[in-house]
Amino acid sequence: METRVSSPAKEVIIGDGQPTVLIGERINPAGKKKLAEALKAGNLEIVCREALAQAQAGADILDVSVGTFGVDEVTLLPQVVQAVMDTVDIPLCLDSANPEALEAALKVYKGKPLINSVTGEGHSLAKVLPLVKEYGAVVIGLVQDEEGIPKDSERRVAIAHKIVQRAEAAGIAREDIIIDCLASAVGADTSSGLAVIEAIRKIKAELGVNLTLGASNVSFGLPDRDLLNNAFVVMAVVAGVTCLIVDVAKVRPIILAADLVLASDKRARRYIEAYRQHHKQ
Repeated sequence: METRVSSPAKEVIIGDGQPTVLIGERINPAGKKKLAEALKAGNLEIVCREALAQAQAGADILDVSVGTFGVDEVTLLPQVVQAVMDTVDIPLCLDSANPEALEAALKVYKGKPLINSVTGEGHSLAKVLPLVKEYGAVVIGLVQDEEGIPKDSERRVAIAHKIVQRAEAAGIAREDIIIDCLASAVGADTSSGLAVIEAIRKIKAELGVNLTLGASNVSFGLPDRDLLNNAFVVMAVVAGVTCLIVDVAKVRPIILAADLVLASDKRARRYIEAYRQHHKQ
């Protein structure tokens, strides 16, 4: 199962046996006061700096979100997408819960983008899937529905089946669907991490789709978050995750090591090149 996303200059392949694809998470105003204030003011300089820094850190794709109080996403998201495309040449993930904002961004995007996201909720499936089909995009399916995010792996798997079935019925190929099993804080529920890992394994076995994960949620509220995040992303990759939404600068070294051990880095080329670059710096 190979999922392909692209910019005008680059194509990224997501799939088993491929190096783990890293989606940079930092162009998102949630929890970032300076970025939120800049977006409200229409100042995109910080966005462009962040895009360049993540690309230089090794991001394969950049997630782009402008969702914060006081911002008109329909107007701002396409502007930010255009600014990021003008700054870096890697593919983008268009991140919004607003279908109108997604469509506005899709109209300016050049290439085959990733859409973040659709859920198992009826209104989301009805609004987002037609956009995915019309614009030939790839979509991330979040395993939540009208009852919220499940605590157990079984309901996560059931929602993933629902999303895939509805997407395929809409004419979207299975390789253009990526499932996110939605990590949650183990500090609040110590069984939640295991439920996510079990769901990843089952979805991979039953549906064969590519999977992603916003990994940093697992450590929310706990000390030494990087340590916990790094342990979790390795477990997720072993279980079947093929792309990760992460702070690339922090996570890339551990993923390069994991990919080498899992035979996804042929002749250790990426690992050795990263080592050389690190020591040059």
